[in-house]
Amino acid sequence: MLFGQSVFQSVLERLKAEDKTDEDAGARAAHRVPGLGTGLAFDVMAFDVMALDVMALDVMEGVSAGSQRVGQAYFDNLDLDAAAAIAEEPAAAPPPEPVMPDHLARIAPEEIAAELAIAAADTQQTLNEKRRAFAKANHPDGVAELFRDNANRRMMIANLLIDEAMRRLPHS
Repeated sequence: MLFGQSVFQSVLERLKAEDKTDEDAGARAAHRVPGLGTGLAFDVMAFDVMALDVMALDVMEGVSAGSQRVGQAYFDNLDLDAAAAIAEEPAAAPPPEPVMPDHLARIAPEEIAAELAIAAADTQQTLNEKRRAFAKANHPDGVAELFRDNANRRMMIANLLIDEAMRRLPHS
């Protein structure tokens, strides 16, 4: 507020004063239409505020009194019967505990090596394919949290076995 007026009101007053001085000096720009020196903002400032309140009440005749308060419109449209029916539904039984897949129980290096079936004829490409296929079936992120330790151990052993087989490949 500047001297009892809002910033907007003070700007409007200044523009109004400038427009009057322009009219008095007779210095109208060629692009301006005579008689339209005041903008919409001046017309709004001259508008009767009481008339606006009456218009607002006329518009809101069909609206409930509760929705005129902030935050009440949601509650006016809320179907309490449906909300009560949802609340009355019995709680679902907890999901059954997951069962560990058989392949996650095999954590011995010999068993994992048999699954990988690494042969002397494998190339780097075939070993990489075996690593990806094994990871797809055994990655710890793809199993229940209870079995992640076994999946992690299986992945570590498989990666060690494949890395060792790659080290033994002839270098060309």
